[in-house]
Amino acid sequence: MSKNFVVAIVGATGAVGQKIAEKLVERNFPYSDIKLLASKRSAGQQVTLNDTNYTIEEATPEAFEGVDFAFFSAGGDVSRQLAKEAAARGAIVIDNTSAFRMDPDTPLVVPEVNPNALQQHSGIIANPNCSTIQMVCVLEPLRQRAGLKKVIVSTYQAVSGSGAAAIDELKKESRDFLEKKPDPQVLPVKSQPKHYPIAGNLLPQIDVFEDNGFTFEEMKMINETKKILSMPELSVAATCVRVPVITGHSESLYVETEEELSLAEIRDILGSAEGVVLQDNPAEQLYPMPLYAEDTDPVFVGRIRKDLHEKTGIHLWVVSDNLLKGAALNSIQIAEKMVEMQLVSGVSQ
Repeated sequence: MSKNFVVAIVGATGAVGQKIAEKLVERNFPYSDIKLLASKRSAGQQVTLNDTNYTIEEATPEAFEGVDFAFFSAGGDVSRQLAKEAAARGAIVIDNTSAFRMDPDTPLVVPEVNPNALQQHSGIIANPNCSTIQMVCVLEPLRQRAGLKKVIVSTYQAVSGSGAAAIDELKKESRDFLEKKPDPQVLPVKSQPKHYPIAGNLLPQIDVFEDNGFTFEEMKMINETKKILSMPELSVAATCVRVPVITGHSESLYVETEEELSLAEIRDILGSAEGVVLQDNPAEQLYPMPLYAEDTDPVFVGRIRKDLHEKTGIHLWVVSDNLLKGAALNSIQIAEKMVEMQLVSGVSQ
């Protein structure tokens, strides 16, 4: 019997919410109805999706009555306020914020990496940080073959990870760059007192600093990686940097495995990994770049090198669209995997 689900998107007017709506249609997700939810000020707006007009509704607890899947992408405060309300009404919540990621009772899932974690959900499933998602898609196939000892990552993260205001700021500053008249208002963290230009610049701060000197973004990558891979003792370090790119996160990744792998083995492992595309041909100048990863689904990996001193050390370059695999696509893949694993109850017809 064909199953048709009622789907709600919280934060439907945001960049990720719009991508979720687009991908639901593109991937033929079996929905019978979509409810687009947002703040009170956005309620009443009209949106056309797949030739059907929808009216945006205010996100309230009552709005989740009869909903099977609720995709949350409206910020942590909204998720903390409404996710449990949605789950109490029978919806499976797939949350794209940091609100529940480190909750021990909430699965943190990348379907290509740890789908079995979905079996332990209690109504809420967390979508990992965008940079974590693309990294673990590369780490897991290496871990399965040769184990993992150490991970060191430096990220080059696009401004779309900070939302529409950051995109607008980059565009404006790029126009003003030659006149050297920057007037930064958003980056690195809008709520903090100091702001720096992103056009022609790099910002070695994403989110606020923790007491240990790492930023919250860096600690998210460290802690989420350990949780997803079920390796609490894994040595992980991260440095996260905002770069003047609109969409597409890049990562310089150093990995030490338990067992030594040859370059041919590494390329074979990653070339056959689910959701990963190998772009690694230095002779042809073939390597991943964010400009060409935009609006595409896979995680791209290239610049594969053995370390010159550590025989189990591997250097990689990893790129993915942070709004798709880093957010919207992974959220939908979680729902698809739950349907495939028959973990969904309360089906609406």
